[in-house]
Amino acid sequence: MSDAQPVTLQDIQDAAAQIKGVAHRTPVLRSRTLDELVGAQVFVKCENLQRIGAFKFRGAYNAVSRLSAEQLARGVAAYSSGNHAQAVALAARELGTTAVILMPEDTPRSKLEATAGYGAEIVTYDRYTGNRTAMGEALAAERGLALVPPYEHPHVIAGQGTAALELLEEVGELDTLVVPVGGGGLIAGSAVAAKGLQPGIRVIGVEPEEGDDTKRSLEAGRRVSIPVPRTIADGQAADIPGELTFSVNRRLVDGIALVSDDQIRDAMRFAFERLKTVVEPSGATALAALLSHRTALDPAPRRIGIVLSGGNISAQRFAELLGD
Repeated sequence: MSDAQPVTLQDIQDAAAQIKGVAHRTPVLRSRTLDELVGAQVFVKCENLQRIGAFKFRGAYNAVSRLSAEQLARGVAAYSSGNHAQAVALAARELGTTAVILMPEDTPRSKLEATAGYGAEIVTYDRYTGNRTAMGEALAAERGLALVPPYEHPHVIAGQGTAALELLEEVGELDTLVVPVGGGGLIAGSAVAAKGLQPGIRVIGVEPEEGDDTKRSLEAGRRVSIPVPRTIADGQAADIPGELTFSVNRRLVDGIALVSDDQIRDAMRFAFERLKTVVEPSGATALAALLSHRTALDPAPRRIGIVLSGGNISAQRFAELLGD
């Protein structure tokens, strides 16, 4: 693995200029109750209010918008459990091209319908038996499409990093930044942005307990594969970190916290009742870590930033997860 950094702070700043006026500059919420529970000032970056309902639009648009006119004319392809699918579909529509998306058969219906609603063609597969990377590459090659992976691409990582860039520009210095981890693109971009602007900041990732591939990989010093996770946090059901994202995260991420499905539910409920915002399970894991691991943060931070990474969940599923 090369020691060269695949994404720089300048790349993220360039991505911010590329997506300006297309992606939303999402709000930062504050809660006195949250501050008191955590014992610090907490700044909540609401990527659940981003276009398509998740941070993924940032990276997808940054990547698709940089394709050549010839590539755009042929169309794009992607593989995703939901949010990246919607992001690529919308980016393709915005840029006047077409998208074909490979999605798991058990993707929440709301995400399937939203992806189709943006005009994409959907091809499904079994996430527990199929290799989505190989299938996605084969699909793109067969149809002559430009493949936009969910995290293994410098333009995607740089686009995702603009969320942290905005947060730090708005609130100033932070002691700690807490970010959900799936394939690792959001935390990789966030870590590059955060440590590029504030070298002393600590960057903590959060995974569901059943999907701790990045934690295991960081501890082993190499990428470790696990069985496909079965967790309510479907957007974080990765079985191995990306090679490109891991090359960044092994250098810049200071630690990984794990949260249970019950802790994720509690965080979703807290966000709804106290922050007055809806987050999907994957979008709630950073908040879940803060609420459940606040005494374990060492040294004790005074100013913490967290990312609510997505809010794509149907009313029915939301009620099922949070019903007493």
